Amino acid sequence: QVQLAESGGGLVQPGGSLRLSCVASGSIVSISNMGWFRQAPGKQRELVADITDTGTTTYADSVKGRFTISRDNAKNTIYLEMTGLKPEDTAVYSCNANIKSALAPGLLYTTDYWGQGTQVTVSS
Repeated sequence: QVQLAESGGGLVQPGGSLRLSCVASGSIVSISNMGWFRQAPGKQRELVADITDTGTTTYADSVKGRFTISRDNAKNTIYLEMTGLKPEDTAVYSCNANIKSALAPGLLYTTDYWGQGTQVTVSS
């Protein structure tokens, strides 16, 4: 069974910084894309940033220059370094990963997995 676990959310003042982490665990064979999404109250979930297994990154326009996504393939972990936080960054941040796992010897399964989410609140 594959699981994603996020950590690092919290309350921060405008202009402050936070670092989110997401660790994938279980019977993992390989991971392709990993990314961070967020959902604010009353709004649709949106992509914040993602990163391929070779390190190519994509960012939402609203976070470019402020957020940095990185990845440690040896630890099956991604990070989101958030700086210059604004009140509009307040949301539940969730980790997503496309993972190939071993259900049984010789039986592989690829699908997207989600973490449980971590709250980020930017307020004075």
